Amino acid sequence: MPVASSTATSGRLLSLLSLLQARRDWPGALLAGRLGVSERTVRRDVDRLRELGYPVQAVKGPDGGYRLEAGGRMPPLLFDEEQAVALAVALRIAVGTGAGIEEAAARALATVRQVLPARLRQRVDVLEIAAAGGSAVQVAPDTLLALSSAIRATEEVRFDYETPSRPVDGAPRRIQPHHLLVRSGRWYLVGWSAERADWRTYRVDRMRLRVPNGPRFTPREVPGGDVAVFLSARFKGSDTDRWPCRGEVLLDRPVAEVAPFAGDAVAEEATSGRTRLLSGSWSWAALAASLLRFECEIEVVGPPQLRAAFAELAAHATKAAGEVSRPR
Repeated sequence: MPVASSTATSGRLLSLLSLLQARRDWPGALLAGRLGVSERTVRRDVDRLRELGYPVQAVKGPDGGYRLEAGGRMPPLLFDEEQAVALAVALRIAVGTGAGIEEAAARALATVRQVLPARLRQRVDVLEIAAAGGSAVQVAPDTLLALSSAIRATEEVRFDYETPSRPVDGAPRRIQPHHLLVRSGRWYLVGWSAERADWRTYRVDRMRLRVPNGPRFTPREVPGGDVAVFLSARFKGSDTDRWPCRGEVLLDRPVAEVAPFAGDAVAEEATSGRTRLLSGSWSWAALAASLLRFECEIEVVGPPQLRAAFAELAAHATKAAGEVSRPR
């Protein structure tokens, strides 16, 4: 009997902890009703949680109640099955973000995986997540935390910025930070430049923050309202998430050979052994050059600008090749 009673108490404590983690304030009567016990039992269980290190505070008011506060140390946490799987997936993604937390994320993932039930462990293990577009570029965690804090506080940041073609000069740049996000293994800061009255995008690994931060600012909404779409459009040299130059061609290759290398282009079978490809780029010359990578006969469907770009590219190629002696 004592064993059964102890088991019931332990199960009830876990249920109580799960409820306290699910919302900020819980009236004592509501907790008692959810657990199917008296309010006196709830008070005793709260005392047991406090002994285990969980900072449960009493909430004053007409109904009374309890609140799980942040403590001086992190006590054991309780997750339901969906939360545990989501946490494992997030940790696996974090290993490839370049945020400087790869080792800690890998150790945390190993800890979570170890305590997962077998069926959930199998769901997590079948996930193969890698950073798209190559290896992640390392960024100092302190830089990410500082930028995140500035975004939340709506404070302007000052920083030095170095690129391969432009070394750091004496004057720091200033930006009103709005969003911090990852694309193809790199962290980017999207912000508003009051000096240039325009949006700017910076690679975080090239930023060297200066202290203190600048003045506070009023947040703005990025054009279109979706920062991921906005950043994708900037990489395409467009104000929308569409390439400014788009064309259609027929390739003398089967669609099975074209599709794996089509990127964001649309490839479909035209006839047996030929592929219709709708592709885009930031310029007509760049689009024509990118299509040559398929190393096959190309028929331009349209528009005329693409056909002209092929002609111009051919002229440049002929000039670059120089005089070629004809075989006798």
